[in-house]
Amino acid sequence: MKDLLFLLAAGFSDGEGAPYYCPYCAIFEGLLVLYPQLAEDLAVERVPYSRPRREIVRLLGEEHQSCPVLVLQRELRPECADLPWQKANGQLFLDDPHAMGDYLSRAYGIPRPHR
Repeated sequence: MKDLLFLLAAGFSDGEGAPYYCPYCAIFEGLLVLYPQLAEDLAVERVPYSRPRREIVRLLGEEHQSCPVLVLQRELRPECADLPWQKANGQLFLDDPHAMGDYLSRAYGIPRPHR
């Protein structure tokens, strides 16, 4: 099974000044372009901005529908166990973009994010 990465679909409305994109989701959109193998290795779902985000709620519940979010679908690797995993409905997930970048680097062999 592939790890599941949820991103907000770009061009959404949220009041005056729309359309918008999520800057944190855009980071991962860029990674998918820079590292095409990553795009093949992950299951990526782009969800609408409006809530409830049914696809995420189905897995994590109403209280965990922020984006981006990465839901672990494979066995947790020991080298990734120190990341700030959260658990909901029996699913391990990361919703911190920095931790998500660290996970993708460790689990999929792409370069590390620079801080």
